[in-house]
Amino acid sequence: MTTSAITASGLRKAYQDKAVLDGIDLDVAAGSVFSLLGPNGAGKTTTVNILTTLVKADGGTVRVAGHDVDAEAEAVRSAIGVTGQFAAVDELLTGRENLQLMVDLSAVGGGKRVVGELLERFELTESADKPASTYSGGMRRKLDLAMTLVGNPRIIFLDEPTTGLDPRSRRTMWSIVGDLVADGVTIFLTTQYLDEADQLADRIAVLDRGRIVAQGTPAELKRQIPGTHVRLRFSTVAELDAASRVIAGSTRDDDTLTLRVPGDGGTKSLRTLLDRLDEYAIAAEEFSVHTPDLDDVFLALTGHTTEVPAK
Repeated sequence: MTTSAITASGLRKAYQDKAVLDGIDLDVAAGSVFSLLGPNGAGKTTTVNILTTLVKADGGTVRVAGHDVDAEAEAVRSAIGVTGQFAAVDELLTGRENLQLMVDLSAVGGGKRVVGELLERFELTESADKPASTYSGGMRRKLDLAMTLVGNPRIIFLDEPTTGLDPRSRRTMWSIVGDLVADGVTIFLTTQYLDEADQLADRIAVLDRGRIVAQGTPAELKRQIPGTHVRLRFSTVAELDAASRVIAGSTRDDDTLTLRVPGDGGTKSLRTLLDRLDEYAIAAEEFSVHTPDLDDVFLALTGHTTEVPAK
């Protein structure tokens, strides 16, 4: 495999007269987590369907695991695993039987050993012989991902893998994703949780109205959005009055006795601010640095406050 696990250039797709993808470019490094964000209707699901050979693009080129998705679809399918938004497990079968079915369909050698290793890896051994219908949502998602790993795919597409899970189950899934990447697996992630992308993704692309409107690391995207500031809290109104007079450009909040001071959050600007307070013998009871998060980035780029699951 090349250093790029997935590449797309000029990718286009339209349904009737509506352009869903309007010439997008992607480059996903091998052994990384790449997250695609976008509001409902942005084209995320269409992108994943094209990359996984389920839908043909109208234009552009796509290579997955070094293979052209049109000319070498079978080779692409043998290199990838796909976990959809809803767990695709057979609830009439036990967890062990679900995994064994995938082993049999994939013609993987060492079937019982593979099943046992996956059950242990995903902490499903104790429930292995219970019907999947008795599993919690988190257990179903773990079983679904375990089934995806049969055949040892080097590229995995995760479509909103933690939707509907409780916080503990989400954290478990995050840990599993981290372990997969540590083993060299590439993860292509779509998610409705911006904190999840912030936590997991090495790079993020924001898709809106069929175009990539921003791309970079989470930190790079946050730096594009203004709003970094220092918040100073004082113990008395007199101190707040004094500070607001000597710090230009600040905004006060009398109810909380706080002062908001725009800045870049760097040590140099912080030192200058604190020296300014010290010069006038003003002491802040508390200070904190606030930076834009991915919600702010998403709102600025798409006009939406949060991600909406694609249908």
